[in-house]
Amino acid sequence: MSSRSVQYTSSPLLASKTPIWRSQFIVAFIALGFLGLVARAAYVQVIDNAFFKRQGAVRFIRTLDLPANRGRILDRHGNILASSVPVPSIWASPEDLERDPVKLKALAKLLGMTPAELDKKLQDEDKNFVWLKRQVDESVAKEIDALKIKGIYARKEYKRIYPEGESVAHVVGFTNVENLGQEGVELTFNKELGGKAGSRRVIKNRLGQVVEDIGEMVPPVDGRDLQLSIDSKVQYFAYEKIKETVINNKAVAGSVVVLDIKSGEILALTNYPSYIPGKRGGLSGAQLRNRALTDTFEPGSTMKPLVIGLALEKGVVKPETMIQTAPGRLQMGTATITDSHPHGMLSVNEVIQKSSNVGTVKIAMQMQPHDMWEVFTQVGLGQKPQVPFPGAVAGKVRAYKTWRPIEQATMSYGYGLSTSLFQLAQAYSVFAHDGEMVPMSLVKTNQPEVSGARVYSSQNAAAIRNMLHMVTIQGGTAPKAQTMGYSVGGKTGTAHKVEGKGYASKKYRGFFVGIAPIDNPRIVVAVMVDEPTNGAYFGGDVAAPVFSQTVQQTLRMMGVQPDMAVKPQVVTQVEKESF
Repeated sequence: MSSRSVQYTSSPLLASKTPIWRSQFIVAFIALGFLGLVARAAYVQVIDNAFFKRQGAVRFIRTLDLPANRGRILDRHGNILASSVPVPSIWASPEDLERDPVKLKALAKLLGMTPAELDKKLQDEDKNFVWLKRQVDESVAKEIDALKIKGIYARKEYKRIYPEGESVAHVVGFTNVENLGQEGVELTFNKELGGKAGSRRVIKNRLGQVVEDIGEMVPPVDGRDLQLSIDSKVQYFAYEKIKETVINNKAVAGSVVVLDIKSGEILALTNYPSYIPGKRGGLSGAQLRNRALTDTFEPGSTMKPLVIGLALEKGVVKPETMIQTAPGRLQMGTATITDSHPHGMLSVNEVIQKSSNVGTVKIAMQMQPHDMWEVFTQVGLGQKPQVPFPGAVAGKVRAYKTWRPIEQATMSYGYGLSTSLFQLAQAYSVFAHDGEMVPMSLVKTNQPEVSGARVYSSQNAAAIRNMLHMVTIQGGTAPKAQTMGYSVGGKTGTAHKVEGKGYASKKYRGFFVGIAPIDNPRIVVAVMVDEPTNGAYFGGDVAAPVFSQTVQQTLRMMGVQPDMAVKPQVVTQVEKESF
């Protein structure tokens, strides 16, 4: 059978000799191609679609974090110390960006950067997301929106604000741009304040816009509010007074601690220099340190009441026991212990009043090193404070077995051991709370009164309070601590600063730790002035006045009635302190 030619037209000129099987083959080939495509489509979409679903999801499905609103930090009266407010953050999609030079120059100016810096952020055109600036002002965001630049967008975030500013900065701390605590209470209680973020599964288009929600949305759990024991008014007043003192005395720094003895709450914990939490550019470590908790120093004469209290407990002396301190020097081996000037015969009361090193050492050397070490430990020295705060230090009290006689002697008047100002204030709570060591809290407790471990008897604690009161009257080392309307008592301290392997001859720390009112104590106030250089450096001169002003203001704010007739303050004879 002969094959027939395909006739495409009746014209013999256009007649083709193509065999019909060739056309059939082409049709069949095309049909098979379509069948292959159908089979592949069925395989991809029905049988083995996991890979392609995954690739699609990578490109278009996103899980968005729904940030939880960070909890507020409040003072004891409910005043806001830290809170979060919604603010816009600016981002860009470089691959979709409208690169108008005029508009981009205006954008750079609004963002506070140079055109070159902006261009560097936008140079990778393959990216579809890049932050330009986090947490900008609302007014700036509106101006950026008015530019109508394609590829520039705004996203809502939360910014932390601190209404009380630098006065509470060292207590509250701050967060970073991701709203995570970095210092202070913000860091310590980050988990409680931060809450738990939620999530949302969405489909986005190539411009980064949400077009559809998929799956179930998990709502965020907001962080809880935290109420501190801090009284923002007391805190602010103490900050202003220590700032003024540091500036006037040309000092390096200063700190104030105020404790409520009845409730065991910290009312103020302030330092200078400080910083503004919302403006932290160019800060130094000196500004960021909470010196009252992180810095240690030799406490000097403020240790003497602790040693005398132990001597009373052991029956070594009584308040009226006479101690011979003449000629104002005491030789121990190759070392000489001296007083600022000779006193002769002094009662134990007067040893504290006049801050006699010789008298204190003679009493201390009648006791065992173990007993002194134990009382130091009982009042919290050499141990990290039980206050949840980052960087709080333990100080140092060496094991009593290593003490040489000269070391026992020097420790009795505050050399050879180290402590923080907060530890020193807490140690004096023993005298204020009738001999009990009171646990302190940075969080409001709502307990009118707390109790603690007993260190001294009530009788001996009262005897020490009387000695502390004598320090602030005529013949004492701190008459400048006197407070109009309130009876007070306390102890001065002045110590050479450690420099290298020894002590600096002209660098001092002056401190004062005291109690008020003295007969019915309510607060303990500790003040430290670091390296005053304007002529005065004794604790009774530089720290005691801050104590006086802080006590008066604090007790007035607490509604404590004056226990003395209000009369003009007369500073009488000042006794020079031995150190």
